[in-house]
Amino acid sequence: MKRTLDWNKYLEKAAEIVAEGIVMLKNDNNALPLDMSKTVSVFGRIQLHYYKSGTGSGGMVNVSKVTGIVDGLAEAGVKINEKLRDIYRKWDEENPFDQGGGWGGEPWNQKEMPLDDSIAEEAASVSETAIVIIGRTAGEEQDARLEEGSYLLTSVELDMLRKVRKYFKKVVVLLNVGGLIDLEQILECSPDSLLYVWQGGMTGGTGTAAVLTGKASPSGKLPDTIAYKISDYPSDEYFGDKNKAVYAEDIFVGYRWFETFAKDRVLYPFGFGLSYTTFDIELTYAKKYDSESMINVRVTNTGSYRGKEVVQVYCEAPQGKLGRAKRVLCGFVKTKELAPGESQSLKIKIDHRDIASYDDSEGKHCWVLEKGRYALHIGSNARNCIDQFHFEIEEDTVIEQCSQVLAPVEAFERFKAAENAEGITKILESVPLSNVDEEKRRLEHLPKEIAYTGDKGIKLVDVKNGNATMEQFVAQLSDHDLSCIIRGEGMGSPRVTAGTASAFGGVSDELVKFGIPAGCCSDGPSGMRLDCGTKAFSLPNGTLIASTFNRELVEELFEFMGTEMIANKVDCLLGPGMNIHRHPLNGRNFEYFSEDPFLTGQMASAELNGLHKVGVTGTIKHFCANNQETNRHFLDSVVSERALREIYLRGFEIAVKVGGAKTIMTTYGAINGLWTAGSFDLNTVVLRDEWGFKGFTMTDWWANVNYRGEEPKRSYYVPMARAQNDVYMVCSDSSCVDADIEAALKNGSLTRAELQRNAMNVLGFIMGTHAMKRLIGEEDIVEIINRPDSEELSDEPVVFYEIEDSLKLDLSNIRSEKGKNHSFALIIKKLGWYNVTITASSVQSPLAQIPVTIFAMGTASGTLTWNGTEGKLIPLACEIPMFSRFTAIRLYFAQNGLDLHSIEFKLVREADNMDLAFAEEN
Repeated sequence: MKRTLDWNKYLEKAAEIVAEGIVMLKNDNNALPLDMSKTVSVFGRIQLHYYKSGTGSGGMVNVSKVTGIVDGLAEAGVKINEKLRDIYRKWDEENPFDQGGGWGGEPWNQKEMPLDDSIAEEAASVSETAIVIIGRTAGEEQDARLEEGSYLLTSVELDMLRKVRKYFKKVVVLLNVGGLIDLEQILECSPDSLLYVWQGGMTGGTGTAAVLTGKASPSGKLPDTIAYKISDYPSDEYFGDKNKAVYAEDIFVGYRWFETFAKDRVLYPFGFGLSYTTFDIELTYAKKYDSESMINVRVTNTGSYRGKEVVQVYCEAPQGKLGRAKRVLCGFVKTKELAPGESQSLKIKIDHRDIASYDDSEGKHCWVLEKGRYALHIGSNARNCIDQFHFEIEEDTVIEQCSQVLAPVEAFERFKAAENAEGITKILESVPLSNVDEEKRRLEHLPKEIAYTGDKGIKLVDVKNGNATMEQFVAQLSDHDLSCIIRGEGMGSPRVTAGTASAFGGVSDELVKFGIPAGCCSDGPSGMRLDCGTKAFSLPNGTLIASTFNRELVEELFEFMGTEMIANKVDCLLGPGMNIHRHPLNGRNFEYFSEDPFLTGQMASAELNGLHKVGVTGTIKHFCANNQETNRHFLDSVVSERALREIYLRGFEIAVKVGGAKTIMTTYGAINGLWTAGSFDLNTVVLRDEWGFKGFTMTDWWANVNYRGEEPKRSYYVPMARAQNDVYMVCSDSSCVDADIEAALKNGSLTRAELQRNAMNVLGFIMGTHAMKRLIGEEDIVEIINRPDSEELSDEPVVFYEIEDSLKLDLSNIRSEKGKNHSFALIIKKLGWYNVTITASSVQSPLAQIPVTIFAMGTASGTLTWNGTEGKLIPLACEIPMFSRFTAIRLYFAQNGLDLHSIEFKLVREADNMDLAFAEEN
């Protein structure tokens, strides 16, 4: 099949997402949209360094061009104060952008240029409007902090804001951030307009400019509640501990807490977002059926601009014996763009499962609608709901009977809502503890072994074509074959697209002989991470996508994404990330969608539906309760079954049932003492037995696994396989013999039938991938049109070189052009620290500065800078840790004028087990 990917349309769709995801919190004094006839002055160094995404695996997409906010404004025809911009350019050259030190070591903010009164005053003499851009990044390994330069403004940023406010008639503040930051200080400076523009990927500036100029009216809505202070969030007291995260707030996350107990602590409510126009929402029809309710509304644009509105439906359920949040989002729909005076009628179906509570008390363990009066509130945010539809449930109604799973094993008290004469108050109650015999449950689920037949000549394509059963195929696989297929290979395995996260499926020569292709996984939620340097499309971040509240638009964007994956021979995108914004300081919130599980599940489903349209998929992660980066490999999340069911599992459940999720990744940490990678209740009872999941599961990369009560360790395949977490990600060589698996099969602690079951999960998935189509000669061909030459896919394969103690490569034929890369890959025989020496010369001035940055596995590992050398060869060196067997190396050239000669690698010190453990943690 031939497919076409129009790069221009891809860019346009991403920019449209950005425009719809921007949330305008304030707009006074006619500050926006901008007057196109007047000059605008832009302040803040981030105008030169737009944050397209956060950091780590969710943001490491190589792009040749990022359209920043000022770029977008200029392209839209806005007159920019270039004299002021030149001042920032000069200061920026003298104060280089800080890339940080390696994986997880990036600074969350950049040093800001101190602003002199004279600069602000002069800028105000040529423009009445100032735009101030505040930037923050975040990512893996470290959470944000309640300090200047992270959640809070720095003193220099605050001084800049105050001086701009002093001199300008109109001040617009743009927050180029991945998640929430403190707004109190910003609002004290009285900006006229305040907008979360989030992180919009490579075309973020285009979408932002569309909103600022009025080409698009803002229609984004907050996916999180903005409180006055960080201490107002109910999880704050329990966030950040390095060993244990106690979820005492239980189901009262975000607006569920604020709308029930602390309405006066809300600065901007969940679902809030202004437009350039106004809307009227009218309830026209409502009716309750047995398992759902139907609502019809009419939305009318009552203002003077074109725009879109989001209709949101919140359920207020009776408190009953369980206690409920005052508001729970259960439906939403976004209008088309309405002209002034235009109306649109919309239908919203409310599934009663989305308004049910989970009863985790002894002997119950079910989804239930407690008897009493239910109200559906219809409006434009959690606070602004006018129309209501009421109905009665005459008696407690069990919607679904479940079994106890994942319940706590240690006692703690959780928040509960209780109703009395004064209203709803917070009380504490003891959490129901687990009474499950987990090992007995696993043994009751043991599959029946398929008798070993040896090679009968059946290939996987025979199963695909209906000429053999999957059981007949798997019967051919030896114990060793079965031990191989549950181990992914990577990162950067040469079996699949260079620079990607893993290969799975056909990871040994024996498996390949059976006609099993090697499938390919690539990070991540913000687009494909290709560590070899290949360019890809950088998407808007998860928080921005959620802020659109637009399923259809998100689905359209991810159909483009899926087509790009086919072109790169990538079968699984490691995303969407769908953990809950439990606390604003979680460093990885930018990858995730919202504090609300319903919105999270719906947005994830939209992304998956778009990918599925073209035959690829996304891996929903991290399953589940991955809500803190601090010590994430060893953190135990102590949480009730009810909170898991209603909050932290619910989005995943929607993604499985609505989005048809096919692959799932577990977390690094533990839930109630058991690491998720080896949790039978999570990976089998909940996911497969209750939800009907048919795909395959994988661990996070180099994850810990344990048995209940035992210490966790990495590469612990036996408890993982027993839990039906199908593939361990990743191993340096998946075809090697594993002594633990062999011993477990011999002593009976792991059965061959369990390995066969896991293999069938993997094979059932890979049989329907483009990897299978490529193997049998039915590969889809993707023609990419209108893509700039600088971003074209290279037809040159990435070359792998083996290195044991040392290796020297000739670079004399490599041109070091500004902005270009040179990539290759190493097969490392001895993992450890290597001295890397690049020898080069230059005929430029002795004062010239010509840097080359060395990236290893996508992480900047060192920068070497030459001055003019009068044509003499000068060697420069740095020491780099190389702890992955397959290591992609990329040289990035920031300037012209360097004549390369060679690069040499020499082993300095071989890594020990402690070194490798540290590397895997980071």
